[in-house]
Amino acid sequence: MRYLGNKRKLAKHLIPIMLASRQEGQAWVEPFVGGANMIDKVGGIRIGNDSNRYLIALLKAVKNGWIPPTEISREFYYEIKAKKEDFPWELVGFVGFGCSFGGKWFGSYAINKNERNYARESSNSLVKQSKNIRDVTFSNTDYRELQIPANSLIYCDPPYFNTAKYKHEIDHNEFWQWCRDKKNEGHTVFISELDAPPDFECVLAVDVVSTLNKNKKQIRNEKLFTLNK
Repeated sequence: MRYLGNKRKLAKHLIPIMLASRQEGQAWVEPFVGGANMIDKVGGIRIGNDSNRYLIALLKAVKNGWIPPTEISREFYYEIKAKKEDFPWELVGFVGFGCSFGGKWFGSYAINKNERNYARESSNSLVKQSKNIRDVTFSNTDYRELQIPANSLIYCDPPYFNTAKYKHEIDHNEFWQWCRDKKNEGHTVFISELDAPPDFECVLAVDVVSTLNKNKKQIRNEKLFTLNK
């Protein structure tokens, strides 16, 4: 689904590296599941969490057969943005991400000069994605409070430090220490970020084109880190 910073295009590079370290029966856990564009491409026990309640409500609804609308007007978009409490959470989640430019949470109504129907594209994408997330356990909590099965593979795609703001920000120093703690508890930990503390090893670096800015494209170097010690 459309989501700011989603890893759909990077999945073919990221997933094989992590699966090579995944043990038989090991749960795949994503504390920042976002648009579920990674977790929908692996099998086995899967847990997807996010702090945005509307996003999780959307993913739960879609996996249970809800079909999002294919038409969302500019007026309706801004009505929902202003009065989220008046609408079903799954609809708010769909409009807030799927109908926003670049998938940024209620950033701006997605439209272009050709009047491209972003709502229809997002709805079709979610319906197609639904079959791959039906047995994912979704939860809505702070990543620090997430209950993680013993000896899990944890893949983190947190809000990047010093980049476009998300609905929920995190303390990055606290996050990196949390990753160290999880490693010490026996989990396998991978993190997508642009940079990391020196005790984290970069196992992959890929240049990607960022199109969040409507007026220009930017190249950024996405990295995958892990802790081996």
